[in-house]
Amino acid sequence: MTLQGKVALVTGASRGIGRGIALRLAADGARVVVNHPGEEALAQAAVEEIKERGGSALALEADVSQADQVEAMFESTVKAFGGLDILVNNAGICPFVEWFDMTEEIFERVHQVNLKGAFLCSHQASRIMRDQGRGGRIISLSSISALVGGSFQTHYTPTKAGIRSLMQSLAIVLGPYGITCNSILPGTILTEINREHYQDPVVFARDSGRVPLGRLGQPEDIAGVAAFLASDDARYVNGADILVDGGLFVNLQ
Repeated sequence: MTLQGKVALVTGASRGIGRGIALRLAADGARVVVNHPGEEALAQAAVEEIKERGGSALALEADVSQADQVEAMFESTVKAFGGLDILVNNAGICPFVEWFDMTEEIFERVHQVNLKGAFLCSHQASRIMRDQGRGGRIISLSSISALVGGSFQTHYTPTKAGIRSLMQSLAIVLGPYGITCNSILPGTILTEINREHYQDPVVFARDSGRVPLGRLGQPEDIAGVAAFLASDDARYVNGADILVDGGLFVNLQ
């Protein structure tokens, strides 16, 4: 129970990678806030699973792109659990859109949720952690897409590069307060965001075959890395980005 006594907030935790991270942090002893954008049933199911395993959790709805909702979410977290030690910026969207079909509205919405959301949540969390005086952890989900392009992700890849850069800058700003800031760069992880895409067996076989480990990732593969960064074992890891992709990025041949 390496996170015993800690309080964690995971954004976008009602499904996918966020849900996997919330379950893992709770299993390691943290009390967890499961943030969701209006998916009450899914978020409550995650909370109930945590409680059934002996953990403590709370579901809180908030659109991370809206400052007033973010502020209220953090206030509710502190009121419920007495503080905050770990923030995981996971909330993100990626509607696959061709470049010539891209609209300003789609581009802006992806940036608001992905990058602005990470900014707003990090801003609130860091103030709480600073005032508590016991340090903290801010972990943000960037992506392999921060390092490479994507033909259907021209709106998405800049947000993931921005999140990675934001964590590097905050590592400098918040390090003196004992708050570490790091990013995780997942490769292709099977979640609801791409499940329809991989219904095509040809596409699934192609993309799985590009990964040296021979499979696409699961949320649990990311959750373990998040748990490490949240723990005291990672107390001297700051401003880092960890690529978790099964070797996809290095497989250029």
